[in-house]
Amino acid sequence: MDSPVLEPDITLATVLAQAERAANVVAQVRGAVLAPEARKQPPRFTTGQVMQAVGLTKPQMDYALRKGDLPSGELTGAVKRREFSLGEYQEWVRAYHPQEQRPQGAQGLVVSIANFKGGVSKTTVALTLAQGLSLRGHRVLVVDTDPQGSITTLFGILPDTEVQDEDTVLPLVQGAQASIRYAIRPTYWSGIDLVAAAPLLFGAEFALADRMAAQPGFEYWRVLERGLADVLGDYDVVLLDTPPALTYTTLNVLMASDGIIMPLPPNALDFASSAQFWRLFGDIASGLPGAMDKRFSFINVLPAKVESTDAAGAEVRAWMGAAYGERLMPAEVPKSAATSTASANFGTVYDASVGSSRTVKRATDAFDRLVDAVLVQCVTAWRKQLAEGAR
Repeated sequence: MDSPVLEPDITLATVLAQAERAANVVAQVRGAVLAPEARKQPPRFTTGQVMQAVGLTKPQMDYALRKGDLPSGELTGAVKRREFSLGEYQEWVRAYHPQEQRPQGAQGLVVSIANFKGGVSKTTVALTLAQGLSLRGHRVLVVDTDPQGSITTLFGILPDTEVQDEDTVLPLVQGAQASIRYAIRPTYWSGIDLVAAAPLLFGAEFALADRMAAQPGFEYWRVLERGLADVLGDYDVVLLDTPPALTYTTLNVLMASDGIIMPLPPNALDFASSAQFWRLFGDIASGLPGAMDKRFSFINVLPAKVESTDAAGAEVRAWMGAAYGERLMPAEVPKSAATSTASANFGTVYDASVGSSRTVKRATDAFDRLVDAVLVQCVTAWRKQLAEGAR
């Protein structure tokens, strides 16, 4: 029998070299898919899509175009098909659906997407919800608080090479900044701005711990809430994507939120983990001074990665209904080839929705129902703000 070949020990230098190789491959893939010189491009919309969004018939649309009060798009191609940019599409939606817009005098709502398990579609839900709300005419700020920077990557930005500490929440957490405004950047998607994340954001946990040690009485759980206060007049919704762990950062996010959405796949392990999440959050938060006075406009549990043919999943869905009652959303996110394909191409089904694939249409319809459900809750919360302010 031949003697086994002894492999050399794996050192930290080996790990770093492996990380460099992986980063290079990610950059190459991103370059092939996204063409980084041009960056990602938002979708364009046909006249039919605008008509469907605002509820007009063909004669009504023709009349509105002749009036000229709203953008008329651009005639393209040999057949002179009319196309509308994303920004133009949003103008039409705002004009025809004023009842869904944030009323004057109300401020933006902070909504977090949270679960301390990975792989539950948290980032996919956050980005598609942001895009869906913007397609309803809303201004959205996405704040990535996950050091993995997954949602930052989906915006076409490489966390490892294109994000510096001043582009993240880190200076806010460290106390160098009082408002998040310094880190806000525009994205390829009209109506959505971003505060990016990168691996260096792991330092946020240590920064908060250091400030707690150095500043007796420091309310570490209110850093993000205070940092967002300055920009809530600029946005209708601030969406916070969280790391898959109940950390100081996640606690900051949850305590800053007006609404919480937990994506939850209907399987037994994820269901059991969700109960632990709420218990841990409740136990930790209840020990914070003044935290018992915290009020949320809504808390949702969103069935995610749902397979209609999965009998075991249907049983767990029944458990979810028993456990969460009215908190369980009527909308759900299906496990879809269209969603997986879009993610593999650093996008979402809304990026791909200009296509005619029935698979894409089914996935887009599912996310539309999610957006509709969340928007109803946002409108209710804005009206409550105004009613309470009038007292």
